[in-house]
Amino acid sequence: MIEQKTEIIFNREIARDTFLMGLRSPEIVARAKPGQFVMLRVRPGIDPLLRRPFSICAVQDDELLLILYRVVGKGTAIMAEASGGDSFSVLGPLGNGFALPDRHQQSILVAGGIGVAPLLFLAQYTRTGPIQLMMGFGSAAEIIALELILDRTMDFVIATDDGSAGHAGPVTDLLEARLNQDEFERDAASIFTCGPGPMMKKVAAMALERGIPCQASLEAVMACGIGACQGCSVKTSSKEGQTYFHVCTDGPVFPVMAIDWNH
Repeated sequence: MIEQKTEIIFNREIARDTFLMGLRSPEIVARAKPGQFVMLRVRPGIDPLLRRPFSICAVQDDELLLILYRVVGKGTAIMAEASGGDSFSVLGPLGNGFALPDRHQQSILVAGGIGVAPLLFLAQYTRTGPIQLMMGFGSAAEIIALELILDRTMDFVIATDDGSAGHAGPVTDLLEARLNQDEFERDAASIFTCGPGPMMKKVAAMALERGIPCQASLEAVMACGIGACQGCSVKTSSKEGQTYFHVCTDGPVFPVMAIDWNH
């Protein structure tokens, strides 16, 4: 874990209210693994007081840390106003990331909205085995162009809630259709997901019903990112030896069977 003042190299709006920020940090990049996150202090002083957590979206040129974010509040509004040459204090990489898929397995990545961020880093990091990315957005205006982030191509499909692009409906419809195909080999597949809680709950149910390994990257409000405040707790399933996990230190990535999705 490193804490450092990090220079912003670029900060671009790449979809409606959605930005891609590049931060120069060879030290964090060298240690980063898919599924991990960083905590950003977006302004000196106490307003805002707390750092903001962001999944690592990708890395570039062994020195740039890419952060994908949507403007939803005061902290991200401040970030959207930043430009090249500005700097943020960054703490990371933090948390436990994805267990990487077997080289012969198909990886199915199911993302809801900004939850695509850690899955893109997983796709960038995974160079063996086929990958299919399923992305769900509210509308066509929110769709993220993958070529702006990744230096590789992959099979991907899109769903939008309003039907303005791709499949009209939730991204879980795409997953269900894929899992129900006659040629689908459940014993040679793994599922990875990140996005809104109800979406991940449905993905988890599909995976558990079919016995397909599935890992979920959970999103939570974090005050510290290192387990001190204990504010990002999530209830475990009855099979676990503890009642709650802390998303920042035990996760943010968990096998779906370890989480109580009804809590």
